[in-house]
Amino acid sequence: MGDILDVSNLVTQLRNGARIVDDISFSIATGETFALLGESGCGKSMTALSLLRLLPDGVVKVGGTAQLGGVNLFDLRERDMRDVRGGTAAMIFQEPSLSLNPVMTVGQQIVEVLALHQELRGTVAQQRGVELLDQVGIPDAARRVMEYPFQLSGGMKQRVMIAMALAGQPKLLIADEPTTALDVTIQAQVLQLLRDTQAASGMSLLLITHDLGVVAEMAHQVGVMYAGHIVEQASRAQLFAKPLHPYTQKLFAALPGAARRNQPLAAIPGSVPPLGSITQGCRFTPRCDRAWALCSEQTPEWTVLEEGRGVRCHLYGRTEERGLRTEDLAHSPQPTVHSPQSSVLSSKSSALLQVGNLQVHFPIRKGLLQRVTGQVKAVDGVSLEIPHGRTLALVGESGCGKTTLGKALLQLIPPTAGSVKLDGHELTGLAASELRIRRAGMQMVFQDPYASLNPKMRVAEILEEGMAALNIGGNSEARQARIDILLDQVGLERIVKWRYPHEFSGGQRQRIAIARTLAVSPRLLICDEPTSALDVSVQAQILNLLKSLQQELNLSYLFITHNLAVVEYLAHEVCVMYLGRIVERGTAEEVLRSPKHPYTQALLSAVPRIDGSGVERIKLEGDMPSPANPPQGCPFAPRCAHTMESCRASYPPATSHSATHIVHCFLYGRDLG
Repeated sequence: MGDILDVSNLVTQLRNGARIVDDISFSIATGETFALLGESGCGKSMTALSLLRLLPDGVVKVGGTAQLGGVNLFDLRERDMRDVRGGTAAMIFQEPSLSLNPVMTVGQQIVEVLALHQELRGTVAQQRGVELLDQVGIPDAARRVMEYPFQLSGGMKQRVMIAMALAGQPKLLIADEPTTALDVTIQAQVLQLLRDTQAASGMSLLLITHDLGVVAEMAHQVGVMYAGHIVEQASRAQLFAKPLHPYTQKLFAALPGAARRNQPLAAIPGSVPPLGSITQGCRFTPRCDRAWALCSEQTPEWTVLEEGRGVRCHLYGRTEERGLRTEDLAHSPQPTVHSPQSSVLSSKSSALLQVGNLQVHFPIRKGLLQRVTGQVKAVDGVSLEIPHGRTLALVGESGCGKTTLGKALLQLIPPTAGSVKLDGHELTGLAASELRIRRAGMQMVFQDPYASLNPKMRVAEILEEGMAALNIGGNSEARQARIDILLDQVGLERIVKWRYPHEFSGGQRQRIAIARTLAVSPRLLICDEPTSALDVSVQAQILNLLKSLQQELNLSYLFITHNLAVVEYLAHEVCVMYLGRIVERGTAEEVLRSPKHPYTQALLSAVPRIDGSGVERIKLEGDMPSPANPPQGCPFAPRCAHTMESCRASYPPATSHSATHIVHCFLYGRDLG
């Protein structure tokens, strides 16, 4: 089987000379998947843009070759390169909302590709567009082809992007983080679609990702990228059996999971160095605990080891000079991570937060007089409790009402009905002045720290703002002393309080956001996807921080997420939410190890596992119904393989499987003993 793509010594740099992609070489065989793995800022996306000659202004390709099907891409005229893009090679970009034209229907955008690369027009092109949408799993494709991007969900928009890419029948598909913003169920559908397309057409795939689970499920060959270099390259089996480079080893050690629940994660200190800041030596040296003098003095050469795998590291290139064997280094132990003594938290401790039958309905208004014609039932009768010092994870697909519930608990969105009690005090219906005081006990950590921090304020001003509003600290001098303590708690140097948010990395900004919530001494933090936009190494730092703060301050967390590995590591209890309702609740062990509700089982089956221990995939048909028009009875019934007549008639009552494990499903009797 020959290679469809052969990249040799590719160099791409800024006009000022800083190299973004530095001496990259790899090849992709026909029908195979090559994964580029690494943190943000390593140069993965810029490598793909270099191959397609789509570099932004100020970035230039200065060396190397790229042979696609035997043709050197860098020798082609721009006119010929247009035929390659979308034809021989196509690309799926990370954010479909920004890649699709908002003023054209999805059908028009697919027909545009067909006309350019397949010379299909008119009715034939329109029919082919419907076939492509049907092929990528979009229901009712004949109707959807006439819709605009804003009328589609995130998963559907990503599938439209894939349909557009497949329209030109490419030999190589470049997928840049194609599942990063998607729920695990939609992610599973997209990955299965890519595998099915490969099997049917023999297409090759260049997959760019930072998700080790996706790599384990999809890749044949893997290149680990760091600061512009490929530092390790191996087959999937080789890499997951025995990672060699210290950076790769640390990526694996930073993964959360049940096995590391009682110990801190092995986070990688620091961050990817700025472009051009390290001109000699190994670029991972400042973050490597196995570096020695040579690592700072000389850039390691590419070393080919057994069975064709390669690594760029002095530990392997100079082993004979140090009297060490490669085999010993490959099996060298990971740094020992000592777990601090944690207090024993009783599951029967008194509840800090009590929520009873909470509802959040938004009116649908139509007509000139804006009459109410219906309700969007975003949260529809949720009850839960969170004890002191415990973490309750709230999981479910996008659109199920998780974030709305979190904001309703804080009274940022007024509940339609129900009760929210914090430490026994009712919050719903309070006057604004009284609510302001009570709200100090609950704070929210948002998903995007950059969007939630005021870019015009220094860190000290951001942290002092909440304290001043609630008269905490007495005077400015006392507040500055409190700010210094807060920065110590979240692992930042005190001097950084005079900087602006844009001067920090993503992980540092999230630490600042957490420090801001702690400034008013809350007892409950509502964390809304606080690690979803972070690399695995930075995610480990934030999870370690949250865990240590919980042990130190006895904080309670409502952790909103769709990352079930994080839930396994952090949560004591789990609530599974679907279309505004809690369908299953129990301890993390009960829900994740013995799920009862068909929806929970489908969620867990969709999670990629790096150890290959995944269960049989449960495919969900269709998309989540609209909360403006929920189905009668069980909201999951239209997508459930076990639907009975009773499921369509009424909502299932709660069934207890243990003192802590409750499920709403007619598959189980009311009393299971």
